Amino acid sequence: MIFIQSERTRMFTFENRVGPVELAAKANYPKREIPEWFKDAKLGFFIHYGLYSVPAWAYQPDGSKYGLEEAYTYHQYAEWYGNTWRINGSPCRKFHEDSYGVGTTYEDFTKLFAPSVENLQATVQLLIDAGAKYIVPTTKHHDGFCLWETDSTDFNCVKRANGVDVVQVITETARAGGAEVGIYFSGALDWHVSDFPPIESDRDIFIYRRNDPAYAKYAANQLEELIEKFAPKLLWNDIDWPDAGKGDDEFSLSKLFERYFASQPEGIINDRWGIPYHEYLTREYTDVSETMFKPWESTRGIAKSFGVNNNESGADFLTIKGLINYFVDVVSKGGNLLLNVGPNADGSLEERQAIIVRGLGAWMAHYGKFIYGSRPWQRFTDEQEANPRYLTLPASHPSPGLAVIICNPNATSYTVPADFPATTATWYVEGNRFEVEVHPGAQLPLPQVESDLPYVLYIPTI
Repeated sequence: MIFIQSERTRMFTFENRVGPVELAAKANYPKREIPEWFKDAKLGFFIHYGLYSVPAWAYQPDGSKYGLEEAYTYHQYAEWYGNTWRINGSPCRKFHEDSYGVGTTYEDFTKLFAPSVENLQATVQLLIDAGAKYIVPTTKHHDGFCLWETDSTDFNCVKRANGVDVVQVITETARAGGAEVGIYFSGALDWHVSDFPPIESDRDIFIYRRNDPAYAKYAANQLEELIEKFAPKLLWNDIDWPDAGKGDDEFSLSKLFERYFASQPEGIINDRWGIPYHEYLTREYTDVSETMFKPWESTRGIAKSFGVNNNESGADFLTIKGLINYFVDVVSKGGNLLLNVGPNADGSLEERQAIIVRGLGAWMAHYGKFIYGSRPWQRFTDEQEANPRYLTLPASHPSPGLAVIICNPNATSYTVPADFPATTATWYVEGNRFEVEVHPGAQLPLPQVESDLPYVLYIPTI
């Protein structure tokens, strides 16, 4: 992940990074349809977990002003700890030395990283209970620490920590609960097999990364190993890929994708490979202003970091209402939400995150049937006090029609749009349902509820 601020979003609209032109011309990428399971899923969960879960710390703003050139010194993503603690004068460097002593290295955290099978299973089950249709664990973040038993490096959780194969536990638990499995992989950055100064700017990310054939083969071999061992339905690469792997060599992405899709016909890849090919777009901590009719996915944490950050306050966290409204907005604009959780070093999930996940799950138990399998309508909202979001439920849906999600239950009424049909509709409110006659331009009094969470007006296809 990259710490994105609004001023920097344009640079990190990843689909615009297409790699060296001469290599792109050699590569032959597949022409495929987006699998229906992904378009129907709507809700996935990221799990950011690794050595950075041991210190579980990143800077949080204290009101001081700093510019974009200092964003990496004051990085707010805890999963970047392995870089941030190396920056002289950074708050993370001070925290590290105060907490662990001068001379303690990042790799020393392997002695404190102690994933529990039971805790990991409980964390994944919580996500499934919340309605997850797919789960994407980190397999290797930028620090290069591998969370599966790999032959490629001894720097992995089985050989250097307590012997638990984290990816295996997560994938087995997710599949047992009926969720599809994806894998996150840091393709461009691996600080463990690279020798360069700490990254202190956006520019440094693309200067201080390996593009040589040896590293391209190393990354490709690791990813192929993950594909063979865990058969993921989704490949979620981050930041980019070594340039030497963007041509038509046997270790290139084009050949890797050919083999991947042969083994996973329903597989899908994201847009962060730095090549002129992707299957869906990603947006990170970004509000999308209009409907996107190309498949896309919004990703963010429950608070401001992906890795668990004990330095965050309650004010940094989404509320249950805020999360649900955000989720509904994303889906109404054609997207999926990949919501992140960051477990503690033992694999458990802190209660501050768990309570939000449970709140989402309780809401999905009532209204998920209007979310899953939906598609964007001709517009996502109307400007009125009820703040509605519109979803089409296509003919293939168990209940085809139109779902109007009322995001402001405190409003007094909902005005039916002029292009709606005259028909009998149904309010779905916290487990209760009752019919109402609707016609174009009607002002419908809103149901009186104690909760401030969204509810649904369902209009069947006629």
